Amino acid sequence: MTKIELQKFKQILETKKDELERIVRNRDGITIEKSADALDEVQHASERELAIRNLDRESNLLRNVRSALRRIEDGSFGTCLHCEEDISPKRMAAVPWAPFCIQCQEQADRQRADGDESLDELLVNAA
Repeated sequence: MTKIELQKFKQILETKKDELERIVRNRDGITIEKSADALDEVQHASERELAIRNLDRESNLLRNVRSALRRIEDGSFGTCLHCEEDISPKRMAAVPWAPFCIQCQEQADRQRADGDESLDELLVNAA
């Protein structure tokens, strides 16, 4: 990957990181609200659960973006963390924070669906 391409990806990732950090800092949606009406309590709990799931998803994405920025710095950006092959340019353009090539990502998704977390452990250790 050329220096110009790396610089372009770094800029994209920095922008995404800033956006996600703003989102993650805003935790208004997870505050517990009390209400006299039981139906309102259920509605608030449902909205809070959705906000928590969104916050979790955004936090995981932020972790992946930060990991990708570290890989740019250490020179391993664009290389699959599992098989160590180059990640395709199309995949990098679509998901610049992708830690795995398509084949390894599919394997990780299948393992996650089966309850095996071995590739997830590799990703957590990389982050």
